[in-house]
Amino acid sequence: MSKHKITTLFLDIGGVLLTNGWDRKARKLAVEKFDLDAVETEERHHLTFDTYEEGKLTLDEYLNRVIFYMPRSFTKETFRQFMFEQSAALPGMLELIRLVKVKHSLKVAIVNNEGRELNTHRIHQFGIAGIADFFISSCFVHFRKPDADIYRIALDIAQVKPEEVVYIEDRDMFVDVARGLGLNSICHKTYEETVAELASYGLTI
Repeated sequence: MSKHKITTLFLDIGGVLLTNGWDRKARKLAVEKFDLDAVETEERHHLTFDTYEEGKLTLDEYLNRVIFYMPRSFTKETFRQFMFEQSAALPGMLELIRLVKVKHSLKVAIVNNEGRELNTHRIHQFGIAGIADFFISSCFVHFRKPDADIYRIALDIAQVKPEEVVYIEDRDMFVDVARGLGLNSICHKTYEETVAELASYGLTI
C-alpha cells in the first residue's frame, strides 16, 4: 500500500475499460468478413498503425494504405463501421471507476494508445468522457506507450506526483515502465483482482 494519499487514477482503455479497439482478433475477423489477404493486410497494418496511433495519420489515410490500396467491393464507410463495432465494454469496469472516483474524490486521466477516430468513438460511445478529467491519448500527445514521455506528460497535465497515482493497465511491459517512473501500477487481469488491488491502496468501493 502506498504511504502517500492517492489523488489520481491513470487508466488505459483497451483491455481495462473496453475491449481493444483494433487488435489482432478484430483484424482476423475483418480478413474473413471482407475476404482480404491476411499476410498482406497484417504487414501493411504493422508498417502503418504506430503512425496512426501517434496522431500522424487520419483513419482514412490508414485505411488507404492498409485496405484500399486496390479496388474493393465494399466502401470505406462500411469498413470504418465494422472497425467501430468491434468495441465492447468490459464487465463492471466502467462502473467500478465511477464508484471509486466519486467515493475518493479522485482525478481520472486516460493514458492510452489509440488512433484519433477510434479513440473519439470509444470515448463517447461508452461514456468515458463522463468519468475522465484528462485524455493523454497517443493520438493527442504524439507519444505512444511504452515511451516514458507519455507518463511524464500525464503527470504534468494532472499536476500530481507519481506516488499520488494508481495506474491501471493490462500490458506487463507498460506497467513496468510506469513503475520505473514511480507510479503505483496495477496490471489488470480480472475485475475481482483489480478491485482487491485498488483496496490495497485504500481505494475501496
